[in-house]
Amino acid sequence: MADSETPSGGETPGGATPGGNSMGETAESDGPRPDARVLINTHYIKDLSFENPNAPAIFTKREGHDIKVSIDVRAANLQQRLYEVTLAIKATASIEEQTAFIIELDFAGLVSVGELVPESDIESLLSVEVPRYLFPFARNVVADVSRDGGYPPLLINPVDFNALRAQQQAADQQAATA
Repeated sequence: MADSETPSGGETPGGATPGGNSMGETAESDGPRPDARVLINTHYIKDLSFENPNAPAIFTKREGHDIKVSIDVRAANLQQRLYEVTLAIKATASIEEQTAFIIELDFAGLVSVGELVPESDIESLLSVEVPRYLFPFARNVVADVSRDGGYPPLLINPVDFNALRAQQQAADQQAATA
């Protein structure tokens, strides 16, 4: 076997199919392989807002920083096995009890779920695995926007999306019983 040939199993050492890529597409097809779990088709800023309501006076204040960050995950079924997953991030910073800035970001990804993924696994993929992939990109947008607004970059701590999912499920159950 020559060095440029792939092993007889059809997979290269990196996991990509010959002529395709590691995201589950092959050169012969126009879409994801049926055995691919999740294909991230694209990710994008869906909505972004930055408010700096007390500028320039807020820049003279230096004590009493308070930052609150909330994150929500939403998934919408667009077509059979095609979903939009959105990370909704809201960050509010205050200095000496005055609002310094408010950032609201909806960062979304368009994802395809493989045909062989059981229906029972889709919710977990969309609420944990896809947000885990999208988060670093959304975190970067928040950091850049806060920095460009005249503040130090706001670096959001990593998120445990399993715990966030459990909190959301508990809140949904409480709402259903109320």
